[in-house]
Amino acid sequence: MQKKVAVILSGCGVYDGAEIHESVLTLLRLDQRGAAVQCFAPNITQHHVVNHLTGEEMPETRNVLVESARIARGAIEDIREADVTEFDALIIPGGFGAAKNLSDFATAGADCKVQAEVLALAEAFAEAGKPVGLICISPALAAKIYGPGVTCTIGNDAETAQAITLMKGEHQECEVTDIVEDKARKLVSTPAYMVAKTIGEAAAGINKLVDRVLELTHEE
Repeated sequence: MQKKVAVILSGCGVYDGAEIHESVLTLLRLDQRGAAVQCFAPNITQHHVVNHLTGEEMPETRNVLVESARIARGAIEDIREADVTEFDALIIPGGFGAAKNLSDFATAGADCKVQAEVLALAEAFAEAGKPVGLICISPALAAKIYGPGVTCTIGNDAETAQAITLMKGEHQECEVTDIVEDKARKLVSTPAYMVAKTIGEAAAGINKLVDRVLELTHEE
């Protein structure tokens, strides 16, 4: 039976949205493995807009759902329309949008809050025992979703790892080409561009994550 996977995007672009390479690699691998995919994003205003050429903040506003639609080629829905019962798994790519739009981790650190609709959907997958994949910076949200004791990785960034520990998560260092699995919670994470120097390195870990998430959908 074809598996159906929900993917949450956080805008379009590494500095203020979803990391484009990570998002596309995730969608590509899911397609290669025969999964059906539906992208979602919150219909909210971005934290800010960054000029990706200069790195400077721009004096304008953009919408997370509208910007995410660029990556999804328009095939995306408001996260409020997502129903956990229709899906077998959830994956959240990284990019600073995960820390600025899906949460306020970029500014609040360990005191962060996850955007309400994103948290509700992620918690629904966790409570249903359905596999979840978190990529790059998005594992920083794991403790807010699963509670104390959850195991995840963002690679080896000491500051982010410390924030995860302060949130009562268990951080495990990981090579860019590998994954970390919390077997009890069916949570899989990989560092991607938290560590990756090339798109190939990011792809190696993301492919393993997607493959493992799909494998877990077959396990009771």
